[in-house]
Amino acid sequence: MAKKDFAFGKENFIIIAVAILVIVIGFMLMSGGASKDGVSFNPEIFSTRRIVIAPIVTVVGFMIMIFGILKNSKNNKVKE
Repeated sequence: MAKKDFAFGKENFIIIAVAILVIVIGFMLMSGGASKDGVSFNPEIFSTRRIVIAPIVTVVGFMIMIFGILKNSKNNKVKE
């Protein structure tokens, strides 16, 4: 059976999967803070979790994604 030539190796796919998981966690941390009746103001939307921690987690996830895409796979050899 012939080996398929993928652009990424197994390690790249694992890094990308971890990055997606971190990004999803970041967006989950941003969620919530809605008012109970839909009209009144809820100051919980300005919590530290939503305006500091969640964006940092999300940006770290995107940085991991970039690393996973750009990382050179060990099993990819350049053919001349």
